[in-house]
Amino acid sequence: MPIGDLGQLVSIGTLLAFVIVCAGVWIMRVRRPDLKRPFRTPWVPFVPIMGIVVSLALMAGLKGLTWLRLIVWLIIGMIIYFTYSVKHSRVRNLP
Repeated sequence: MPIGDLGQLVSIGTLLAFVIVCAGVWIMRVRRPDLKRPFRTPWVPFVPIMGIVVSLALMAGLKGLTWLRLIVWLIIGMIIYFTYSVKHSRVRNLP
């Protein structure tokens, strides 16, 4: 695989992870404001929203083939994750 394509694939994966983290911070602050947090994010929801917007804007600038590869890897990853979890779920095996 050419190094440029690999770089774009790594970039889109990292940016997607950052979008998920920003969304999680925002959601947890709204749904569970009572939780003790050793580290607090400033200016919620502005910072998480801007993190999501900027990351998505950077992702939008990547090639369509990179998006296709991301979707394929996500599907493969979800198949592996859910296939493994069927047999190894602790919640499913509770009495």
